[in-house]
Amino acid sequence: MANHKSAKKRIRSDNTKRLRNRYYAKTARKAVRRLKELDNKEEALKSLPKVISLVDRVAKKNIIHDNKAANIKSKLTKHVNSL
Repeated sequence: MANHKSAKKRIRSDNTKRLRNRYYAKTARKAVRRLKELDNKEEALKSLPKVISLVDRVAKKNIIHDNKAANIKSKLTKHVNSL
């Protein structure tokens, strides 16, 4: 256990950040999964910008790497175009 006051505060803040990052990452993963499951092209085209925006936000917060976000967006776009 931490002995210094600043270390105790760091543990608390790290836990809060960890939970927040998990929430954002899980939300983005669910949105990507839902978009991949769509079969209707109109619905997919409608939700694609929202999912791309969500992935960009997660990458901007450094929860996922920028290149991973680019790969996800590319694969999603290819999937929607192939419908």
